[in-house]
Amino acid sequence: MWKETIICVVIVIAIIVANVITQNYTVESVKYLSEELGELREDILNIENNENMETQIKEKIDKTVNDWEKRHDKLAYYIEHDELEKVETNLTGMKSFIESKEYADSLSELDKNIFILKHIEDKYAFNLQNIF
Repeated sequence: MWKETIICVVIVIAIIVANVITQNYTVESVKYLSEELGELREDILNIENNENMETQIKEKIDKTVNDWEKRHDKLAYYIEHDELEKVETNLTGMKSFIESKEYADSLSELDKNIFILKHIEDKYAFNLQNIF
């Protein structure tokens, strides 16, 4: 009887610890990418005032895409691939709009991306609403 109880307690503790670790990584990833996209948004809005911003914006979007690809691999272990694919699709669309100098459309994709990231964070949060 005691062995089964100890095994159950260990399993529950392992699940809770794993959930805390994955939740922290998700929150960190969403926060980092949202901040990067926020800075990129400000740069895109200011591009009309400064023509030299184009190369800086292209470098920043490339860096953001590369950072996302690194985080995507770890997030794919425990987050639905459809959710991650939405972020990747919007990043690709945003990058192509920036390269073709269609900044209004890139802002639209950027805002969609931030919304999806917040949705992922909320969906996988460890709270009573998501448990039940």
